[in-house]
Amino acid sequence: MVERNETYLACDLALRVGEILLSSGAGAADVTATMLAVTRASGIRGVTSDVTYTDLSLRHQPSNDAPEVIQIRRVTRREVDYAVLTEVNLIVRDLIDKDITREEARDRVAAATSSGRRRRRWAITLGWGVMGAGIAITLGGRPVVLALAFLAACAIDRIQRLMAQRRFPDFYQQIAGGAVATLIAVAAAGVGIEANPSRVVTAGIVMLLAGIGVMGATQDAITGFPVTASARLLDALLATTGIIGGVTAGLSIGVLLGVDVGTLNPGAVGAQRAGLIVLGAALAAAAYAYASYAPLRALLVVAMLAGLGQAAWLIVDQTELGATFASAVAAVVIGLVSAVAGRFRVPPLVIVVPAIVPLLPGLAIYRGLALLTDGEDGFPKLIAAAGTAIALAAGVILGQYLAQPLRREARWLETRLSGPRLVGPFLGRKHDA
Repeated sequence: MVERNETYLACDLALRVGEILLSSGAGAADVTATMLAVTRASGIRGVTSDVTYTDLSLRHQPSNDAPEVIQIRRVTRREVDYAVLTEVNLIVRDLIDKDITREEARDRVAAATSSGRRRRRWAITLGWGVMGAGIAITLGGRPVVLALAFLAACAIDRIQRLMAQRRFPDFYQQIAGGAVATLIAVAAAGVGIEANPSRVVTAGIVMLLAGIGVMGATQDAITGFPVTASARLLDALLATTGIIGGVTAGLSIGVLLGVDVGTLNPGAVGAQRAGLIVLGAALAAAAYAYASYAPLRALLVVAMLAGLGQAAWLIVDQTELGATFASAVAAVVIGLVSAVAGRFRVPPLVIVVPAIVPLLPGLAIYRGLALLTDGEDGFPKLIAAAGTAIALAAGVILGQYLAQPLRREARWLETRLSGPRLVGPFLGRKHDA
């Protein structure tokens, strides 16, 4: 009976950790490896796990003649909180290294998840606004465009927050966000502001795309979790459809009012312009990380990695290889360099997801929708946007694979893990602290 209670307690802790990781965007492979590492560190061997998009389960049968222990935990959707994710990742590290007991780990996990937000709500809204302004910088926006993009991002955050409190599904929140950004651009064009409002819409689209879990879906598909990958891809498709619906509605209202929001066609990028684009990408990524409650020590790393990825994108984009290939190369660079995340005591997930935000295909989506609104064929642009999103996610994961031999104990990782980890057990080694 005592052994059975120990099994229940160990599995319960592992499931609580797994829920936090999965709801924060971690891949199913990372979640599985982490949960099993927690049970092993708690003294329970022979546990098997099952991960779906909404449920986590652990099974343990101590002997052939003993009943099987099965525990299941429902995964609830929650706002991404990289501070909690980082803290839980450190707790798992300490548990694996035997620096704390299972009871201490359970108490620390409970404290991390119940301590409340570490930043003021208004500060988070301003963080989203700065992100919108940063994206506008990468698009070549002038100060008035930056101000409009800042306003649009803040408005999107507030309206989505209000809708979430009233339990509106994410699909409708995405529609509202896309419509708000577009209507602000329509209003700006209607009153004669001398700016290209399409940059405002594009910045809003990128902000909305940032919350879609394409990274986790692609990782699950690559690492052999088709059920979870399919569910995440469907969720991402529905959320993206919501963005498209909201932006289309806003553009249609503009047409009815006789307001032309216009299209954005960036020209050649000079050295000075390239510097501003890299700066804007760094600012947008750091602001997104801040708005997602990432630890302050990670913000500078995020900014530098985003700037490096944007620079790689600019270099490749000047060739004839195309924007999608440029995005893939930039993502590989980000995934490769993210190996330094362990030195800052944060999981790579906290760094790579914000770093690829400036590369999200908001411009391609806007161009496709603008063409459709004008009665032209915009589907090639939308398909290209989908290809870019997948290229970004796959590129980051490939970069993680390439980074494995550069880490210490590469052979240890290759023999015990099925692939690179964006969050999880290998960060628990003391030499990575």
